[in-house]
Amino acid sequence: MKKVLTIAGSDCSGGAGIQADIKTIVAHKMYAMSVITALTAQNTTGVYGVLEASPAFVAQQLDCVFEDIRPDAVKIGMVANAELIKVIGEKLRDYRAENIVVDPVMVSTSGSKLLQDNAVEALIAHLFPLAAVITPNIREGENLTGFSIKNREDMVKAAERLARLTPGGVLLKGGHLEDSADDLLYTGGESFWFEAPKLANPNTHGTGCTLSSAIACNLAMGLSLAESVKRAKAYITGAIKANLDLGKGRGPLNHCFNL
Repeated sequence: MKKVLTIAGSDCSGGAGIQADIKTIVAHKMYAMSVITALTAQNTTGVYGVLEASPAFVAQQLDCVFEDIRPDAVKIGMVANAELIKVIGEKLRDYRAENIVVDPVMVSTSGSKLLQDNAVEALIAHLFPLAAVITPNIREGENLTGFSIKNREDMVKAAERLARLTPGGVLLKGGHLEDSADDLLYTGGESFWFEAPKLANPNTHGTGCTLSSAIACNLAMGLSLAESVKRAKAYITGAIKANLDLGKGRGPLNHCFNL
């Protein structure tokens, strides 16, 4: 059985964070492990409280995982501050972790800020260089590049600039585009488009977590980056189409969508 580690925050409502990651990994029939960077009080309407883990405790969790059950892939989600980012980067280098997917979680789907301002530079310096792929959405891409992204041409420009920050690929997610949900994978100087229609479903809490975890699962299976993204995109699109409706807010995604 392939093993996938998620390094992220906990979502008590179960729609995003490590809960979404674990559901996705299990749906891919793999063994899920987690290193928790923060506890959050949140639901589909917003994030109402954050209790961060100490860098020392995050390091201890990472030691326990890698010294016993070595993961075949690693997904990194919410890491709220620079100190946590630095220790995660150090440990992943020490253990020579492979197939690392970095989802630069800066703002939640509901609009809540999840990354401190001083942590962006640390993210770029310590985690982007380790990534097989980074998976920013358009808002995060704008934050990282400093310019507005309104269309496919802007996405290409942004992906090219982001590619200077990582030896891996850049998956710029187009879910915030007005007329489509097309994603752009830029890797090795080439652009690959993964097209999808804009689906009328407000239940999108945790979509980014689910997509990045699905990519990690596919990389763990030994698939190429492009094929991993293609399959993950099909998975997330199918989950959105399932139209599961649980909450009073925007609702969580159906993470138990069958492959």
